[in-house]
Amino acid sequence: MSDEELVQALAGNRPLPNSAPLAAVYSGHQFGVWAGQLGDGRAILLGDVAARDGGRMELQLKGAGATPYSRMGDGRAVLRSSIREYLCSEAMAALGIPTSRALAVIGSDQLAMRERPETTAVVTRMAPSFVRFGSFEHWYYNNQPENLKTLADYAIAGFYPELLAAANPYQALLAEVTRRTAHLMAQWQAVGFMHGVMNTDNMSILGLTLDYGPYGFMEAYDPGHICNHTDQQGRYAYNKQPQIGHWNCFALGQALLPLIGSVEATEAALASYQAHYDKKLDELLHAKLGLATQQADDDKLLDAMFAIMQASHVDFTLFFRQLGNLRLDDAGGDSALRDLFIDRAAFDAWALQYRTRLKLENSQDQSRKLAMDACNPKYVLRNYLAQTAIEQAQNKDFSEVGKLLEILENPFDEQPQHAKYSALPPDWARGLEVSCSS
Repeated sequence: MSDEELVQALAGNRPLPNSAPLAAVYSGHQFGVWAGQLGDGRAILLGDVAARDGGRMELQLKGAGATPYSRMGDGRAVLRSSIREYLCSEAMAALGIPTSRALAVIGSDQLAMRERPETTAVVTRMAPSFVRFGSFEHWYYNNQPENLKTLADYAIAGFYPELLAAANPYQALLAEVTRRTAHLMAQWQAVGFMHGVMNTDNMSILGLTLDYGPYGFMEAYDPGHICNHTDQQGRYAYNKQPQIGHWNCFALGQALLPLIGSVEATEAALASYQAHYDKKLDELLHAKLGLATQQADDDKLLDAMFAIMQASHVDFTLFFRQLGNLRLDDAGGDSALRDLFIDRAAFDAWALQYRTRLKLENSQDQSRKLAMDACNPKYVLRNYLAQTAIEQAQNKDFSEVGKLLEILENPFDEQPQHAKYSALPPDWARGLEVSCSS
């Protein structure tokens, strides 16, 4: 980043050598309502580059100015939302969750009007592809089957070449995207991540977490929590995400129907969603509880756990991290975990069930803790941490952004020097709200 030409390119002031910038058109269902044509209103695709794994990564600038699809917008992104996307992209990658990545964020003194005037920025993000469910919906609803087929053939050849040998490659494409989406939803639920705007134009054809806006990580556990202040109806609440993921796959299936050829074949491709989701979430929850085997009544143990967490509004991340410290033969080791609960008796009763279950598989405290700490993060991007970094950056001090990035790149490590970043949020954080302008 000491190269001035690179800085200018990533700020959107000049093109990179050999790049052919473009903005993509797509449409979408927004909050369940067909919104028609949308497109990259503030994103410019520069091109793609070779990745370390032998594949390709597209480079995209978000906030570099107006595009053919900006409609009445200015094509700019505010510094606040750019830092949030930059940090959360990398935080999710470190958690092992499929996501677009962030390469750089560059601030500016230029102002843009949102609820109030705000300074702007450009974030450089990367993904093998930014094609969305809405990319297919666009051609379907505009009755352009040739372009729909061109896009589907591009996606299969470029990202799912193994599907070319399938009897019906388009049905196989829908089935694979459905599987990936189901797995992604399970991974979101397992870490308490809430996207906030699961419109079909924000859903990746590769099963990536895409377009970070009013997202949040669950703190005081409430399955009905809505992280997006704009979402007045709660369509994208935490406990609705899995079914919305399925709904969005149906929207993609509708768009691919002319290529797949029949309603029955389309429904067959979509039918596996719930089984894939249930299996993946069950696997992740067993790992989070340090359970190495499957037992008949495990669902009752999990249901009881979430019930007492909800009743006491227990911090989601702290609960699972502290759970790794529980010892089979010493209730005294539960103190920090137990203190998270208002109803201590309810926790004690559940902990007794949990210990009994652990003993069924001869669980060992030390090895179980190591395994649990490897899948229960100590550090997530809480809203107040992002807000603190944003406020400093608005005064041109990016040191807190850098520190947060360093911490979040190693979310499972203890990092004793940064322990305060894993603590319960301060009282002032309760008033923080994020919306579609975030």
